[in-house]
Amino acid sequence: MMMQMQETSTQKNSLFNAMNSFIGAVNNMDQTILLPSVLRDVPLNEDSQMSSLKSDEDEGDMYSYYQLLKSIRRDIEWGVRRATADEMQKERTKVTRSHSSMSISSTSSASSSSSEEEEDEDEDLQSQFQYHLTGLQGVLSKLTEQANSLTNRYKKELGIGGWGL
Repeated sequence: MMMQMQETSTQKNSLFNAMNSFIGAVNNMDQTILLPSVLRDVPLNEDSQMSSLKSDEDEGDMYSYYQLLKSIRRDIEWGVRRATADEMQKERTKVTRSHSSMSISSTSSASSSSSEEEEDEDEDLQSQFQYHLTGLQGVLSKLTEQANSLTNRYKKELGIGGWGL
């Protein structure tokens, strides 16, 4: 019985739960926002939680962010859409740079045995995975908050802020 409780608290921080929370928040947002066009000229900067999302490339309105959240949900549910040739080239450049820096560090330790190198690579993969998993969970948590904030902002704009709370 105690073991089951520990697993439940550990599972609370799982990537699966973070993805489900985000998808649920976006689904709620999508079901609540019946007229997305109402968000078209509502600037992000009026909402302190969402003002940090505005970038130089961003149009800066709630509608564009609504579309972005839906797009991210679609990518999670169906997989990432095929990248354009430019984006793929940028990724190749990044990978090439990281491999070249990894090869420089591996050539300096060429005298070590191959089993030690394999262990180092395994540890490196594990630490990379944990780093990215932690980052992904953090991003999903923030995106979930943003979807909830956008939903509440829509309700406020329509004057239905007290409904469903």
